[in-house]
Amino acid sequence: MTELRRFKADFFKALAHPLRIAVVDALRDGEMGVNELCSKLKTEQSTVSQQLAVLRSRNIVVGRKDGLNVYYSVRDVTVFRLLDVAKLIFTNHFTGVQGMLAELKAPQSGARR
Repeated sequence: MTELRRFKADFFKALAHPLRIAVVDALRDGEMGVNELCSKLKTEQSTVSQQLAVLRSRNIVVGRKDGLNVYYSVRDVTVFRLLDVAKLIFTNHFTGVQGMLAELKAPQSGARR
């Protein structure tokens, strides 16, 4: 496996958790402290800190210490475009599935009863 492929796989693994995606999405509004993230995400501090550690280890987020507080931000805002594209892919897939379900529910022309 090439280094680039390994980097990509590790990067996607870091994003492969709903709470980590929620953390990144929350940081769209700018830098936040752990307590602010906990409040916004309605999640325990230990849980948010765990997920931030994973995101930090893959350089997706960075921390800035200010006294006793650490404020987190997304290292490269391009990650927001990646999440937006993923949402678009999901929406397209969901729309396709809805179309198939509509076809299944539609009365069949020429069908015998």
